[in-house]
Amino acid sequence: MKLFLFLTGLALVSARAPYVPILTDYHEKIGIPEAARIQKAEAAADFDGNRIVGGSAAGLGAHPYAAGLIVSGNRGTSMCGASLVTNTRLVTAAHCWRTSNFQGSSMIVVLGSIRLFSGGTRITTSNVQIHGSYNQNRLTNDIAVISISHVNYNNNIRNIQLPSGLFLSMTYAGERAVAVGYGRTSDSGSASSNPDLRQTTITVIQNWECVNIYGPNTIISSTLCTDGSRRTGPCSGDSGGPLVYQFQNTRYLIGVTSFVAAAGCQSGLPAGYARVTSFASWIRARI
Repeated sequence: MKLFLFLTGLALVSARAPYVPILTDYHEKIGIPEAARIQKAEAAADFDGNRIVGGSAAGLGAHPYAAGLIVSGNRGTSMCGASLVTNTRLVTAAHCWRTSNFQGSSMIVVLGSIRLFSGGTRITTSNVQIHGSYNQNRLTNDIAVISISHVNYNNNIRNIQLPSGLFLSMTYAGERAVAVGYGRTSDSGSASSNPDLRQTTITVIQNWECVNIYGPNTIISSTLCTDGSRRTGPCSGDSGGPLVYQFQNTRYLIGVTSFVAAAGCQSGLPAGYARVTSFASWIRARI
């Protein structure tokens, strides 16, 4: 009887619908057209005014660790996000620098600005260290460290903490966290939609909930997922940006935005991140 039940379970697994695909060709489909859209939107915007789906504009200094990346590569100019962790290091997604169709050659790191193509402190670098186990087809171990020249901290530029101590052992499932990015506010965002840095608060979910949707080849122990059922979360162009957990007055980087469903960020499906607690030692060895 036990054997029968086991075999029946295998049959059910094999008969299930295919897992939901994730978006892996980031630069061709998202980053390059999004960089052009944001640049055009900034040029058309009212600069006297002081992408995240379902979120709100982030005021200057609200997320001083959030960085924008303007990435030059073999296919053109693309964009991503990152998080400042020291005066000379940032953490981003590996796919912001390399995919199967794109290889970065240099990038401009934008700090202390709610705009991607104007304002703030802007530093050019080509020093990017990608995780050795990064898989560009499944976006596993999707994390990288960027080295820049020394930047001074101020009210608008400051590092975020990496998890340590008890925070290293937390899964964060059920906790609320904040995603930050320069990306679109909807799947069909117009060329003139708000180009400013945006933020939204979302809930971290259990990995098994994500495995049921995307499959065990995409969702591994070093992946973190957030609930998308309320159609809020990271969207096109938010790759590499931070997912932040706050405890008392300290903010911790717990996720690096990695992927959304190929169906789009408003599909109601979870978003995926590189789980920073899984890479804390790797990051610290490079800062």
